[in-house]
Amino acid sequence: MDVDSRQLVAQWAYDTHAVLARFHLWLEAVEIERAQPDEVSSRAFTPRGITRSLAMTAAATALGTRLFGHFGDGRGADKATTNQVKKAADAVSAYALSEGLWHLTRALPENHAVMVSLGEGLMPKAGETPEMGANPLLGFGRVYARPEVARIVDDAVRRLLNDRAWHFDEFRARLRARGITVWGAAVDTLENTSRFADGQAIGPMTVLHLFDTPLRVTRPYEAYMGCLTVPRAVVAAASERSELLDFRTPRAQVLAAIERAYPGVARANVHVWTLRGASRATRLGPLWAEWAALGVHLVEDGWRAPSGLPVFVDSGTYAPTFLVGAWRDAADATHVFLCDGYAASAEAVQAASLAEVLDVDATMAPFSATFDQPIDREDRLMRLAPAAPGFAAAVAAITGRDDPAAVARLAGSIELAASAEIPLGRRVIRADDLLPDKGWRVLATTGYIGDDPYTGAPGVERLADDRYRVTTGLATRDARARVRFTVRLLDGLDRARDVWSPLLVRCLTGTAYQDRPAKISYSGRIRNELQTMFSTALEHDGTHIRVCFDRIDARVLPPGGKDALRRALAWYCERHPAWFGWLELA
Repeated sequence: MDVDSRQLVAQWAYDTHAVLARFHLWLEAVEIERAQPDEVSSRAFTPRGITRSLAMTAAATALGTRLFGHFGDGRGADKATTNQVKKAADAVSAYALSEGLWHLTRALPENHAVMVSLGEGLMPKAGETPEMGANPLLGFGRVYARPEVARIVDDAVRRLLNDRAWHFDEFRARLRARGITVWGAAVDTLENTSRFADGQAIGPMTVLHLFDTPLRVTRPYEAYMGCLTVPRAVVAAASERSELLDFRTPRAQVLAAIERAYPGVARANVHVWTLRGASRATRLGPLWAEWAALGVHLVEDGWRAPSGLPVFVDSGTYAPTFLVGAWRDAADATHVFLCDGYAASAEAVQAASLAEVLDVDATMAPFSATFDQPIDREDRLMRLAPAAPGFAAAVAAITGRDDPAAVARLAGSIELAASAEIPLGRRVIRADDLLPDKGWRVLATTGYIGDDPYTGAPGVERLADDRYRVTTGLATRDARARVRFTVRLLDGLDRARDVWSPLLVRCLTGTAYQDRPAKISYSGRIRNELQTMFSTALEHDGTHIRVCFDRIDARVLPPGGKDALRRALAWYCERHPAWFGWLELA
């Protein structure tokens, strides 16, 4: 290693020492590929140390999840087993990212906090059963800051959740009056969980977007968003003819704008990525037919991206955004790639926030959590007002059926979105509509667990039993970089498992916690893990948290697991009452 390389490693080790120490990692090498001459941190709103620590946290989460998240253990297994594998993987990834955030935010400016505004994993989506949706996650309102600041922000979050007369503007004004700056985060600690459980080497990743303002979201919110993401040049071509191009624009008009923006492009070289599969035929079938009639290429499983890697279309709506744009192949033919259809809310907002970063245009439309209608109908349904006269009749007119249960579900979805302050009734939503400041900034961090076909970034690479190479992507407006870390496990592979294992998981899997010395830090760690793994079973009363075991679905945690969890929590409460005075067992 030459002098410059050693100096680079020393700089990164100094800036990320809190994260490296937490995960017992030794940094051996750093390789950086930039899309611009200067560092991403020089153009990010976060200080250099925080920027680099976020990159290292994404890398540590990717590494720990790949090594200890039971990668591939769900292959060929029954549904129940696969769900448990997915939950184990989500638990490791959510825990690792949370721990990384906790440690790196010790270096935040004294009046700053990071708050999770959107996270994926709690609610079941369409076609999922409750135990499939109740996954460990970093959800709304999770705060990372110095203790004094965290308490102030936590108090404001509790009021935001419980006082219906208190809205986002009051929440933010209260914190500003206290001189506190909150950075919002949109988190998906393990995207493509099913592929991870099945042992697929392409696709799994960790995604964290950090904004210089909290998102205008005031409740835990997970549903769907209709999404159309096209190169910005396409929107410019439409604007020249005074045409509006967004999610609600007929696709023939979108294609015409593409052909004006890229003269001579063959329609077969216009690649449209949407989710595919028989289970999505009802929702997306009309959209597929609309594009197919225009003669474009609907991307299918196995189609090879310019990176040479095969893509997949059964999941993973975030990563394809990085390929949206145009390129020329070896024969000098122009190709254009765009994304259409829908995505889960966190993924949709994350992708939309990349618009300025990737020079694309992204528009969204709110959908319900369990829609069973084509996306054009869903768009119209979600713009209805449940309190308006004739709501049920309007639903029947759109869906063509009189179904009181469906009407009630739709009303609930609309009311949930409204209570979370998701903008409703608009033609489309852009990322600007979910952020209070028009000059907002974003730092996107991606830890690649598996190979990524859209950027060509490699996943976790094993160099030896205790040495690994992990790749992280960093992106902000006008700056992008790919950072490859070579790290060594200081404790060796066997002992490193405990570093990434939540304390409660150890209690549930038979570890003799009674024989291990407890630390005061266990109080905060168990509080964090309860909120990550069993948020639906918790009641918050001021500074106290009550665990309601009857709210834990037996399909999420079998009765034996509930008993083990109760015994462990009761033991900590009995033996260390001063540390666990905040915990109550119902």
